[in-house]
Amino acid sequence: MNDQDKRQFEALFAPRTIALIGASADQAKHTSRPQRTLRKHGFTGQIIPINPKRDEVGGDKAYPSLLEVPGDVDHAFIMVPRDAVHDAIRQCANKKVLVATIFTDGFAETGDEGRALEADILKTAREGGVRLLGPNCSGIYSSTPACALSINAAVEKLDIVPGPLAIISQSGSMTGGLMSRGLGRGVGFSRIVSIGNETDLSVGEIAEWLVDDPETGAILLFLETFRMSERLARAARKAVAAGKPIIAYKLGQSDLGRDLAASHTGAMAGGDEVSDAFFQAHGILRVNCLETLFEIPTLLRDQRPPQSHRVAVMTTTGGGAATVVDRMGTLGVNVVAPSDAVVDTLAAQGIDIPRGKLTDLTLAGTKADVYSAVASALLASDHCDMLVAIAGSSAQFSPEITVGSLVKADKHGKPLAVFIAPHAKDGLDQLAAAGIAGFRTPETCADAVSAWSRWRTPVDMPAPDAAVTDAVQQALDALGGRRPNEREAGEIFATLGIPTAPSQVIAAPSDKVDLAYPVVAKILSADVPHKTDAGGVELRIAGDAELEQAATRILANVGAKHPDAAVDGILVQQMERGGLAEVILGFRHDAEVGPIVVLGVGGVLAEIYKDASIRLAPTTRDEALAMIEEVKGLAIIRGYRGMPEGDTEALADAIVSMSQLAAVRGIADAEINPLFVKRKGEGVVAVDGLVLPEHN
Repeated sequence: MNDQDKRQFEALFAPRTIALIGASADQAKHTSRPQRTLRKHGFTGQIIPINPKRDEVGGDKAYPSLLEVPGDVDHAFIMVPRDAVHDAIRQCANKKVLVATIFTDGFAETGDEGRALEADILKTAREGGVRLLGPNCSGIYSSTPACALSINAAVEKLDIVPGPLAIISQSGSMTGGLMSRGLGRGVGFSRIVSIGNETDLSVGEIAEWLVDDPETGAILLFLETFRMSERLARAARKAVAAGKPIIAYKLGQSDLGRDLAASHTGAMAGGDEVSDAFFQAHGILRVNCLETLFEIPTLLRDQRPPQSHRVAVMTTTGGGAATVVDRMGTLGVNVVAPSDAVVDTLAAQGIDIPRGKLTDLTLAGTKADVYSAVASALLASDHCDMLVAIAGSSAQFSPEITVGSLVKADKHGKPLAVFIAPHAKDGLDQLAAAGIAGFRTPETCADAVSAWSRWRTPVDMPAPDAAVTDAVQQALDALGGRRPNEREAGEIFATLGIPTAPSQVIAAPSDKVDLAYPVVAKILSADVPHKTDAGGVELRIAGDAELEQAATRILANVGAKHPDAAVDGILVQQMERGGLAEVILGFRHDAEVGPIVVLGVGGVLAEIYKDASIRLAPTTRDEALAMIEEVKGLAIIRGYRGMPEGDTEALADAIVSMSQLAAVRGIADAEINPLFVKRKGEGVVAVDGLVLPEHN
């Protein structure tokens, strides 16, 4: 954190002087709450109410204007009506206030007029050197030093415990709910921020500050969307390097970019899938249960993203274990059986364990020496990277057997997750005191393990091949912003290095081609993206006469369904043979996270199956190979059950090539569907594709 960031951080979380602009003396109004809340939680600095109608508010001397306040003001909390906010920011700029928090709503979240007002306020703030939190936010809480500058009732009412967790929430109303849930889990907080509209200070910038904050050990995010995602990506990578995990709970799927009329890729790369790709690329753990936010940080203490994610599971209760293991199975967690070495080591001690993936100790495991020996052997073994221990009633009535054994065990640096099936407060308290992650429900236990199992070291984004991307840029610029037809799109893909099927354009049905039959004939028009639906495609054409008849039918069909479409002719393409699979390979400039590349099972039903893998673009060859492994339907080219292998190496090269479109200006969407994958060593070939400029 540089000196300027440090000054702003201190003005936000540790101000010496706070001005409450719009503070009310009426204790029934919420605009009176920040003053009370600051006092309750021990703020020792100066509180200055700004109220033109009163000389005193809540026991503090009031001023009619911020400009009449003697001395410096570090932080202004603005609670005036929307139309008065701009003037308040002007006063902050004139007063050289470092940070202003805007509680007032009615800005960008309301539409164009509100966005324009917000933009004007930001311009004034930046010209005056004022950093803005909000608008439409409830404020902040800081434990050390004490500063509860918030209009949230929960912040006022709750007794907040200091601790290592920081929260940044895009939902102001959820800030108090998150805090109360965390306190109910026995955790404490360092900083809590309601971020609001993020017109200036963003989730990413504050997260980056918190990485350098000695009071903060983990950063929890409650997200509704991505804003300024590049800054969040930078913060996340810095957090991984510092050993401070960022854990995100993000609300559901977005419909952004799902324009089925434009591309299959848009249908397959929905908001939730893209979010997962962003989180994984930058080392952010995503949880799907709200409670997991507060239970997983202990599991991650002193951890870094592991190279492998193998999970061993031991239990004294079969039913209790099933509630966790079944859930982990549906989430794709890699549960592994004990190694022969572990089984043999325990057998030498007179302890027999099953060789299956679930080490069920049954009643025999309710003896401390047995439970301790098995837990120690699993934690010491190099066949697993995490241990999940599930305890039954013994953890409630005789916690020294299971909980006591786990507390004493040498963890060998591995994360240990413990689920206690019955309600066992004493056992959970003992685990918490020992710094061991104890889970109250099987759902949060499985959710935490699943989040850990997807945790990766951030991927280094490769530098694009400038010669290739420059050539693509020139070809795109030559179109003058016009949407390319299929032939022009194919030329762009060929420039990227993706092989395309030989083709020729004819202007009239009677024109001849210099291609080997059989061929395919397709309408050539940027205005007809789904050619098959329009009757614009004819397959397996065997000769000149058939081609003339097919071309005539195509022109008639398209003319009837798309009478206004601009037609550039008929594209005649040599039919490709020997393909083992059809894939869809797409590029998209996502509105929230930026460029992505998508691989999935191809064909006209691609968006129905949605069997796809997504990465941020540009991507590496290793990531491209991993994408091929992740698409279930591509097992047919991976040698499944003795089937001939496809050319996965050539497919990986095509993925990397497509991802380089991230360095090309003006492309919103690009897609090859299908891309034929031939036998191993024979390559891939594109037979249909489209490119959509940004304005389309």
